[in-house]
Amino acid sequence: MRTVQSREPITTGDQEPELNIFVLIDALGWEVIQGRRFLEDLLPYRRPLRTVLGFSSGAIPTILTGRPPAETGHWNLFYFDPKGSPFRWLRYLAFLPPWAMDHRVGRKLLKELGRRFLGLGPLFECCVKPSVLHYFNWVERRNIYGPAGISNSRSIFDELVSKHIPHRVYTYHDMNDHQIVNRALDDITHDRARVLFLYLSEMDMFLHTHVNDGARIGQRLDEYERDLTRLYNAASARCGSVSMTIFSDHGMTPVREHYDLVRDVEALPYHSPSDYLAVYDSTMARFWFFGDKAREAIENILSASPCGRILSDAELSGLGVLFEDRRFGDLVFLLHPGWLIAASDFNGPSWNPAGMHGYHPDDSYSDAVFLSTCRPAFRVATIKDIYQCFKAALNESHEPPCSDETGPR
Repeated sequence: MRTVQSREPITTGDQEPELNIFVLIDALGWEVIQGRRFLEDLLPYRRPLRTVLGFSSGAIPTILTGRPPAETGHWNLFYFDPKGSPFRWLRYLAFLPPWAMDHRVGRKLLKELGRRFLGLGPLFECCVKPSVLHYFNWVERRNIYGPAGISNSRSIFDELVSKHIPHRVYTYHDMNDHQIVNRALDDITHDRARVLFLYLSEMDMFLHTHVNDGARIGQRLDEYERDLTRLYNAASARCGSVSMTIFSDHGMTPVREHYDLVRDVEALPYHSPSDYLAVYDSTMARFWFFGDKAREAIENILSASPCGRILSDAELSGLGVLFEDRRFGDLVFLLHPGWLIAASDFNGPSWNPAGMHGYHPDDSYSDAVFLSTCRPAFRVATIKDIYQCFKAALNESHEPPCSDETGPR
């Protein structure tokens, strides 16, 4: 049973919280919590948030900086950079047949090489074909949950460090979600941090598997509710005045259809990497072309495909993911919500999830969530607006409260 008292949302500026708790729950979508009383008494201010196109690799840097992927430089994990690729030495092995390296052991070796010796960070995964890996670079070389982690933008962690604000950051690098909450509970009783940031990642894989199982989702949400209520109560006992905000990076869409897009493209009389390059990312395919004929043929195939559509430059620009140097693709093909590429580079043919994310932000299942003890003093409508909540915790936002337009849409 919850022990928190029912309360009205605090308006930012009414009183100064001694401790601000921010909790990122990966993939917790508005469609998942609608109709449920998940932390309703504790977090009465609630609304959906529009996400960005793509995956967590683009969404989370946007949350942490308030800037779209085209400004942070963080969108998909791999980008075209043959001159700067840490694997450019692999071009000397191009004489080998593709199957010589494109298998579980080969990808495992390349993953460990990237993590341990090439400076690509502990999260590097070999999720493009090894035979073309030397054309690509890896975005997330640094820890984005620390200072200087996002190369083209200042993040909230840069702000916290530069202002000497005591804070603690907990991520999945060495702990599971339950352990993260327990570590934060322990720290609350021993130090005077003003900001806690918890990244709870396990909901993502859970919803990939169980997005259609309402009963199991309810059980998992109950577990999170118990843990986070304990955290809030412990913080209140220590500080008296506590603000808690829970948010997510995107939602999760039920998968209805699979389509073998790779088969269609590879049936054409053009070949990778001489005529084009392609990266297949579960719900998205990105292409680079080295000849007009290959481009025309692939565009014709994609335009006729039932599973998705080509995104125009105007639409990519409006979504904040147009890169003038085309590092993330000369052409971006996006699947319709609920469709899945049958065998992508990131996930092999055995991957058969019940749910997926990475669809167009217009898809209602893609909406993220914003749940808070406090009513923000500004409109919160997209995930990039969460950054203003971080800034308010640093006492840099003094705008008056908005009208009722800030409520759930």
